Amino acid sequence: MDGLELSDEQLCQRVAARVPGAFDALVERYQARAYRIAWSVLRDREDARDCSQEAFLKLHDGAGSFAGQARFSTWFYRILVNCCLDHKRRGRGWLKLVRPAHEGRDGEGAAGALEQLAGPAEDPADRLEAEGRLARVWAAVGDLSPQQRAVVMLQCREGLATGEIAAILDLSEATVRVHLHRALGTLRKRLGSAT
Repeated sequence: MDGLELSDEQLCQRVAARVPGAFDALVERYQARAYRIAWSVLRDREDARDCSQEAFLKLHDGAGSFAGQARFSTWFYRILVNCCLDHKRRGRGWLKLVRPAHEGRDGEGAAGALEQLAGPAEDPADRLEAEGRLARVWAAVGDLSPQQRAVVMLQCREGLATGEIAAILDLSEATVRVHLHRALGTLRKRLGSAT
């Protein structure tokens, strides 16, 4: 069975057992997402690359500590977000989450609410206008508090459930919901003229 047929959890167990190729398979699966999350948090290419690489090193060294009580992605994203927040605490980088308009995707919950702020597009002119509104929405996300930005990004960009976000950010599910509710309320107020 090659690495592409194994679940993330099985690959992590193989990384812990130092099975050749297992770590490379996990890196291949998560490299783009890890960089995207790190860049969204830090807004600096080099810092994002450094933090995502640091997270992979911690994954490699700590794979044996993955207990399987949560999904692998939740465990890994927590490592990654902690690397980014530690990097930020050391005085480098700035937590600002902006989603480019060309990366829009349908979603539910907060993702759907953010997409609704941009509105649907039917023809090219409408689509350009909608993309402009979506860009303004994600620029406004950058003005939210760090916790609110992280919650919005993890739900809208990564499609994670409230429980997974709570585990990643070490918050209660109720706190995640409060951050999300407040973030959407703030965005609606700031973007009232754009909706």
